[in-house]
Amino acid sequence: MEFAYDARTEELRGRLLAFMAEHVHPAEPLLAAQLADPAREAWTIPPVVAELQAEAKARRLWNLFLPGEAGAGLTNLQYAPLAEITGRSILLAPAALNCAAPDTGNMELLNEFGDEAQREQWLKPLLAGEIRSAFAMTEPEVASSDATNITTRIERDGDSYVVNGRKWYITGAMNPNCRIFIVMGKTDPAAEPHRRQSMILVPRDTPGVTVRRGMTVFGYEDADHGGHAEILFEDARVPAANLIGGEGDGFAIAQARLGPGRIHHCMRAIGIAERALELMCRRVSERIAFGKPLAEQGVVQDWIAEARVRIEQARLLVLKTAWLMDTVGNRGAHTEIQAIKIAVPAAVEWILDKAVQAHGAAGVSQDTPLAQLWAGNRTLRLADGPDEVHRRSLARRELKRQLLEKES
Repeated sequence: MEFAYDARTEELRGRLLAFMAEHVHPAEPLLAAQLADPAREAWTIPPVVAELQAEAKARRLWNLFLPGEAGAGLTNLQYAPLAEITGRSILLAPAALNCAAPDTGNMELLNEFGDEAQREQWLKPLLAGEIRSAFAMTEPEVASSDATNITTRIERDGDSYVVNGRKWYITGAMNPNCRIFIVMGKTDPAAEPHRRQSMILVPRDTPGVTVRRGMTVFGYEDADHGGHAEILFEDARVPAANLIGGEGDGFAIAQARLGPGRIHHCMRAIGIAERALELMCRRVSERIAFGKPLAEQGVVQDWIAEARVRIEQARLLVLKTAWLMDTVGNRGAHTEIQAIKIAVPAAVEWILDKAVQAHGAAGVSQDTPLAQLWAGNRTLRLADGPDEVHRRSLARRELKRQLLEKES
């Protein structure tokens, strides 16, 4: 693995850093003001996002996440440092570049598994940033960390499928511009566990689909990217052609979707950590306590040094994972994908915690981004599989590997 960025990556990094400095970071106060505007329609994306998207398109900084002709054609290794940069303004930059979850994962899913008609109807407008989407998997009544528990039913009825179930924490679904749900449910409860589920496209305006309420995250609405919703599907009927892949393919499709999604989250999270460390260093250099700057306190210096070490460790592991995904595929990089999903959110959470501590009361207030960054990062230890599931799987794989090496 080469540690130097190639020429394409360096060129894009330069353009992206300029875009961030000239447009994104200066727009952060405007985003906060627009979100707080009492006249704003609930859950709508603030206008500043569309303004930044227009500028990103003009600068050819659009759909960088998607490989192949449909996107920018970047490898995972090329995209990683770019995603990290967007993480430094996590509430604005990913959406500005059309590289925000859950749309990225949904576009990848449609690009890989959707048929021509599905790509034409839904992938094209998503790639253009004309609509938004949601991925409806998690349910409130079961442990969704084990996807075989999913109880939503997708039943064939003539030339249609009928969907019944209840989903929650469906990211982006409160946004009125979220037009399509990719729903995971059971088509054959009697099949073997990993062949029971299927994926189907359910338009938001389908009769029987009710977006019941917005779900908060530690009290935050996350309205900047469309919030999180509880959704009820009651005899929601869609054409059979809306099935993605074949019946029973849902579990495999979900795993294919979640692999890239996990590394994208971790790439951006490193940018969050860099922002937090920068804020912490600035704060402790300015604040005087007991006759000297906080930066001269040994415990604070220990935080700063440890933060830098953890960032570098996390970045190297993410870059290795990206390189493996490019060279041996997602399946070959499975161990490393799980490793970064465990290690990176925990490292970033530690750094954010110390940044909050260094800011005192300001760290938990609305006057710095730290509290909201902490809340968002903490959810990564649940999203796309909780820590414990990844640790269990990783441990089993390591035990099997050690046993095989011993026998050989």
